[in-house]
Amino acid sequence: MTEPGMSTAPPRSFARTGPLSAKFILPALTEATSPYWRPIKYSLFPPLGLATLAAYLNPDDHAVIVDEHVEALTLNDAPDLVVIQVYITNAYRAYRIADHYRSKGAFVCLGGLHVTSLPEEAASHADALFLGPGEQTFPQFLKDLRGGKPERVYTSAAGRTLERIPPIRRDLIRRNYYLVPNSIVVTRGCPQHCDFCYKDAFFQGGRGFYTQRVDDALAEIERLPGRHLYFLDDHLLGDRRFAESLFEGMKGMRRLFQGATTVDSILRGDLIERAAEAGLRSIFVGFETLTPENLRRSNKRQNLGRDYKAVADRLHSLGIMINGSFVFGMDDDGEDVFRRTVDWAVDHGITTATFHIQTPYPGTQLHARMVREGRMLTRDWNLYDTRHVVYRPAQLKAEVLKAGYDWAYREFYRWGSIARASLLHGTLKHQTKHFFYASGWKKFEPLWDLLIRARQLTRVTPLLEKVLSRVTCENILQRKDTVDADSSQGLTQISL
Repeated sequence: MTEPGMSTAPPRSFARTGPLSAKFILPALTEATSPYWRPIKYSLFPPLGLATLAAYLNPDDHAVIVDEHVEALTLNDAPDLVVIQVYITNAYRAYRIADHYRSKGAFVCLGGLHVTSLPEEAASHADALFLGPGEQTFPQFLKDLRGGKPERVYTSAAGRTLERIPPIRRDLIRRNYYLVPNSIVVTRGCPQHCDFCYKDAFFQGGRGFYTQRVDDALAEIERLPGRHLYFLDDHLLGDRRFAESLFEGMKGMRRLFQGATTVDSILRGDLIERAAEAGLRSIFVGFETLTPENLRRSNKRQNLGRDYKAVADRLHSLGIMINGSFVFGMDDDGEDVFRRTVDWAVDHGITTATFHIQTPYPGTQLHARMVREGRMLTRDWNLYDTRHVVYRPAQLKAEVLKAGYDWAYREFYRWGSIARASLLHGTLKHQTKHFFYASGWKKFEPLWDLLIRARQLTRVTPLLEKVLSRVTCENILQRKDTVDADSSQGLTQISL
């Protein structure tokens, strides 16, 4: 079905007998080639989405995955099928690659977040577009392609499920190119609906959050060597029953894992304790802002009325390190937002911080509001990397917002700030873990460069596992009584 505003050109015919030669490509994001490039950031995780789609090929088909962040892309080959994953800041590069392969006769597919948000833009560069998640549409496409009658657009809608999907083609992933080859995704989407997140656009028309069967997730974990795992799910604790069963099944596996969740899920019930007992040692938490009005305006209601100090205290008591996410440039942000945010993060022992300049992505409610208010400044997608100001802030000048963002990173990762935050923990082991994890992430870039060039990142895994080891056994069994007592004082509370 053709989307409104898209080209109505007829689908391209395709005639192929015998096995397919397929090439799956993740083009380099613009920021991976900018002066801000930190190679280790782009050598963390393999492209699991492409490896998931490759699993639907026939056994006699030939497939390769090329991640341009970790290896050079060769363009002198002639695959039958090219599948390209498109993000907003690699869109222009993706379109050039697509045009090149189409000119050589390959059948080119484009999909991903940006294509789903702006299919009319991508249409002229592809023979077929994939809108939304591909687990249901890609198998149908392959059937149509082999039958010689592929459609122009495949839109995911009803029937979304992760039940009994084929195992990810991890044999196509070059493990030694990545620091965390043991990354895994066991859910899709997120139950929250923040105005600045374009996952809502990606999952529109069908289920917005769903999980694998627990047995399938545990089987995938069993396939992975070593101890360390990284769950790339947007909200690992988003389905309580699933998460409880998953963590119960992981007991005894001796895994150490990292993931992401929300403020409210950390404070509610005992699920975070169950996660810690199963091996959770580091968590990404979207604090985003210390200002309640910003939370209301961005529809981040899961943070409203929540005590951020209680979140940090509870995670620290369990020996879980915190990667806090913070956004600058929301409408209630003044010039003091940078100092307030960094001071809060350091004073509450946040291990690592990810700062962002608010970026209104196409397809989001935030972008729609900014367009209505005439506040968008550019449609140069290369600048939509959360490091540039692409809209007119309400209270801050663009240059002040940019300078404050840069200052926040420098200030948070100063040696003095890292040491100060580390010393807030109650035991020497926890202090040491914090110090080495935070400084290792930001202060040893030449060493990371050397390991990346030598394809030796996996040699760091034992050290990572050591840093992620349990702080104490007693704290893991501690219930949230102490945290509740602190919460009742209302310290640092984001209230209605």
